Amino acid sequence: MNAKDRLKIPPVKMPEQDPAERIKNVDEVPIGYTSEMAMLEASRCLQCKTPFCIEGCPVGIDIPAFIKFIEVGDFKGAIRKMKEKNLLPSICGRVCPQEEQCQLFCTIGKARKNPGESVMIGKLERFIADWEREQGEPEKPPAVKPSGKRVAIIGAGPAGLTVAGDLIRFGHEVIVFEALHKAGGVLVYGIPEFRLPKKIVQNEVDYLENLGVKFQYNYVIGKTIPVREVVSEFDAVFIGTGAGLPRFMRVDGENLLGVLSANEYLTRANLMKAYDFPRADTPIVKGRKVITVGGGNVAMDCARTALRMGAERSLIVYRRAEEQMPARLEEIHHAKEEGVEFHLLQNPVRLVGDERGWISGAELIKMELGEPDSSGRRRPVPIEGSEFIEDTDALIVAIGNSPNPLVPASFPELEVTRWGGIVVNEITGQTSVQGVFAGGDIVLGAATVILAMGHGRRAARAMNLYLSSGRWVDLDRAMDLCMAEVR
Repeated sequence: MNAKDRLKIPPVKMPEQDPAERIKNVDEVPIGYTSEMAMLEASRCLQCKTPFCIEGCPVGIDIPAFIKFIEVGDFKGAIRKMKEKNLLPSICGRVCPQEEQCQLFCTIGKARKNPGESVMIGKLERFIADWEREQGEPEKPPAVKPSGKRVAIIGAGPAGLTVAGDLIRFGHEVIVFEALHKAGGVLVYGIPEFRLPKKIVQNEVDYLENLGVKFQYNYVIGKTIPVREVVSEFDAVFIGTGAGLPRFMRVDGENLLGVLSANEYLTRANLMKAYDFPRADTPIVKGRKVITVGGGNVAMDCARTALRMGAERSLIVYRRAEEQMPARLEEIHHAKEEGVEFHLLQNPVRLVGDERGWISGAELIKMELGEPDSSGRRRPVPIEGSEFIEDTDALIVAIGNSPNPLVPASFPELEVTRWGGIVVNEITGQTSVQGVFAGGDIVLGAATVILAMGHGRRAARAMNLYLSSGRWVDLDRAMDLCMAEVR
């Protein structure tokens, strides 16, 4: 098939649950490609001589190569090629913002002047990962000689899991310390079941355990064990404790009953399975009319979860316009399909309670867009005298998170930024303490899964250099080698 014929093939739409049905369950919304659908979508790829899509991938997946395998029906070859760079394809294929990364650079999307018509790289990634899982036991990489070095990873989120997978394949002993009772970090406590089934995350964790990674659960490093003790007992340490500190609006009434952070709400609903009452007897504020404040993916997750928890109305209140929302277009589209109401250019200034101390309403002020701010988006400006009360019996604050402060606070030798993130060399992940590396949201702030994995990938390469040489990494050499590996 020549390029002209490939350009004529429209994107293959992935089947989804009907919106009226899916708000009654927590099953995954997209149903997935069939083999025939995946092969047809793969045939749209032009196999460019200069594959710009790879430049848009934070972990440097050879995208044209794995897609070519799918096109010819060699799914085993496709998953092997994928796992050369990414050990978590089931997860990335579902939650990574491909439309802002690899698919944004796709030649077909550019040719049609519509990124939405790019090759559906993320959906193909999901397909081959699901295909492998359905086959049973995944292939293991070739065995390597043990190095005799021991590595501790603090935090089993996307960055920590990536570092664990890479370092175990280098022959190092890897032990992951996780504060919760399950691995995955935000993948299990933050992202709802209908977007990322927890069995998918567990499958990826099981794969790492089969490779030899050891997991120690219910370990709060900095409380259960001092950080210094971990650093002294291991040859190298990676800190990937994420951005789990919720931000609040700092308005009157925020301490009323029925007001929750997105972290608490989603943790109860996802990790603690509040949706499965009474088998999972987890208390959660439900509400008949639920307001979620924010415009990102987390806000969409909260608003859509509220419907599945029985809310009659679920509202998004966001202080900017829709085109300024940081949420993925797909998540906004799904939320609208399900009946979430969007109240834009509005912002809470006060929360109102009843005589029992429960929230009964939110005083909102209308906004208008002014001059651009430091983010490049037009700044929302309050309209004087436009305040009004919106009745509600539950409100979720989803306006962002800050880095988890526990490890930096208990280990003052680490250099941190003014907002609490750990300072690292951006290429190697080296911190101010020899033998200690960091990456993911504890460095970036709240970011995407794939960016955290990219951090983990580079840090793992630098850690391997450090462990192999027995000395602090030479930055010039490490930068060259780490970037070569990512490419």
